[in-house]
Amino acid sequence: MSTAQSRRLSRLLALVPYFSTRGGISMEKAASDLGVTPAQLRKDLEQLFVCGLPGYYPDDLIELEFSEGYVDVGFTAGMDRPLRLTGAEASVLLVALQALVDMAGVLDQQAARRAIAKIEQAVGKSLPAVATVSVDDDEKNPTYATVRRAVTEGRALDLTYYSATRDSVSQRVVDPIRLQGLNSNTYLEAWCRGSEGVRLFRFDRIEAAQLRDEPSTPPASVAGTQQSVLLGDDPDHRSVEIEIDPEQAWVLDYYRIDPLDDVVVAKESDAPIRGRLAYGSPEWLTRFLLGFGGTVRVVDDRDIDDAVTNAARAARARYR
Repeated sequence: MSTAQSRRLSRLLALVPYFSTRGGISMEKAASDLGVTPAQLRKDLEQLFVCGLPGYYPDDLIELEFSEGYVDVGFTAGMDRPLRLTGAEASVLLVALQALVDMAGVLDQQAARRAIAKIEQAVGKSLPAVATVSVDDDEKNPTYATVRRAVTEGRALDLTYYSATRDSVSQRVVDPIRLQGLNSNTYLEAWCRGSEGVRLFRFDRIEAAQLRDEPSTPPASVAGTQQSVLLGDDPDHRSVEIEIDPEQAWVLDYYRIDPLDDVVVAKESDAPIRGRLAYGSPEWLTRFLLGFGGTVRVVDDRDIDDAVTNAARAARARYR
């Protein structure tokens, strides 16, 4: 059976229990819940009309009723409950839920743990339990709960934030947009009113957060566009195009660089690799470039070139 057929079979087996426990649900809502289009859902339901108990007489077939865009189940043919999770399916769900629990502030910790407990209870003792921590992140750091609440309720925030690249703390008023996660870190994506731009604030660098009595109102033009976590760790980040000689390609794994070339092809052809480097201050960028002695360099930025050249000359003069 192909992957597409397997997915459809799994969906068909879930449809009758789904609709029988949600009497009169609309096609649009059901399609959204099931991750398909209304047209595909209608095709699935039409397929169920010819499914049922052995004998396959009219009274043996699954009975569905359509009325003004709503669906009711008349006869389930015994398919009253969803299929039991397999061990592999349960393991995948448990690992995914635990990963979300471990990612500070992304979701309601208690709700995730309740879901974990239900899955473990459903699959029985044959599946090892996934270890969970005993104290909520929200309890350990109320700031996480405040930020998450601001996103959920659509409220503006006062933030006290530590910038790692600038080594400074600043006060900001932000309009939350969404939460993002990367490599076990959680980020608040928000419109920063002071900087007049979208910024990403890493949770463990938010020193304090206070809800404001006003709605979150990011510009409509940015609310639907997700900011890159790679280039947004620091809310004051800037970016510059750089070239990296092949022998220094390792920097792609250790710095916030978004490759602009195919890295594998560039390495094989011994050509420089282009990328965009995120940085917090010109001083940091100058030190970074000096450390590579010309094997990592900026592209078409005279000001940065001059800063690096002057810094190199000053350093050389001190050794004379």
